[in-house]
Amino acid sequence: MDMKLFATIFGTIFLAELGDKTQLATLLFASQDRSSLLTVFVAASSALIATTAIGVLAGAIVSNYLDQRILSNIAGLVFIAVGVWTIWQA
Repeated sequence: MDMKLFATIFGTIFLAELGDKTQLATLLFASQDRSSLLTVFVAASSALIATTAIGVLAGAIVSNYLDQRILSNIAGLVFIAVGVWTIWQA
């Protein structure tokens, strides 16, 4: 395993996930009196693993048809569009 790549991906995803709606939803479930913290942790972790697996598989498939530079440009444009839309809505 390439530890430099691992650290880069971990750091990027970790920072991107902090304070997002997934973390807030998990916080809400964990704050309920009747909820089991272990159940909340396992369910939320499983959901994140499943969505990550979909992302990895989709990336592997799409990369067979598009160059990485094009994919990076598309992703950048989508992030910018979401940011502009979010600011516009506020």
